[in-house]
Amino acid sequence: MLVGGTIGTLWSLTVVWLPGQGPQPFIPLNLALVYAFVPAGIFTALLIGWIALQRFSSPDLRDGSNPVAGSSTEVDQRVLRNTMEQALLALLLWPFIAMTLGAVTVIAFGLSFGLTRCAYWAGYRWYPPLRMFGFAAGFFPTILGVIWSLVRLIT
Repeated sequence: MLVGGTIGTLWSLTVVWLPGQGPQPFIPLNLALVYAFVPAGIFTALLIGWIALQRFSSPDLRDGSNPVAGSSTEVDQRVLRNTMEQALLALLLWPFIAMTLGAVTVIAFGLSFGLTRCAYWAGYRWYPPLRMFGFAAGFFPTILGVIWSLVRLIT
């Protein structure tokens, strides 16, 4: 888990730092935020659909019962819950980050979020300690972006 977390943190540093290094095309912030949130929305829709398919194909789950602890459907629900938590955090903080670090940065955050959610889900399904990369790489850009934005405002 330590290796995955470390690699995820390095990924996060790159996602926060790299977009600000090139030329910044003019992209209205509202449009940038729409682009940034689309990957999270697509991943969420796919995961909700996947869970619904599991319920449809299992007589034990059709009535809305909770899946068996540790089952693949229960893991999928954990991934969905964590995705919703991180998406809410992004909704609350990415507009501030977009205003201070630029539109390209939050678009990069969105693309990264979509990719790292897939890595989180795959890691959780195959070998749960592998999920740490996806978690760290999806969570820390938001945290680092807020810290960098605050530093920019203060200085």
